[in-house]
Amino acid sequence: MKEIMAIIRMDKINKTKDALVAAGISSMHVKDVLGRGKGYTEIRQTENLEKYWEDKIGEHVMVGRLVPKRKISIIVTNRNVPKAVKAIIEANQTGNSGDGKIFVLPIYDTVRVRDGQNGDETLDE
Repeated sequence: MKEIMAIIRMDKINKTKDALVAAGISSMHVKDVLGRGKGYTEIRQTENLEKYWEDKIGEHVMVGRLVPKRKISIIVTNRNVPKAVKAIIEANQTGNSGDGKIFVLPIYDTVRVRDGQNGDETLDE
């Protein structure tokens, strides 16, 4: 089992969610986060950034500030890792800096609280 953690643009969450569901992965957790990559990020006008940078809307600016992003966390079987990663990339890749990052981490076990069942059977197939 693996956890796939993806940091993506705010405005790509619905497209990403739809791509994952189409790939057979419906279980996920999503959280609003702030962060930045290793360089400066070009911020362009989008609806989702308005509340964070009202004074910068309409401009192209280079900032070293933390940028609002979405963090998606999904737990999948080892055989579902490639299709989950592919779905995330296809939904988010624009070729520009700031498209996001995907991390694949080991998970040793899962346990369903409702019935105590554990292992791959508790995950999407």
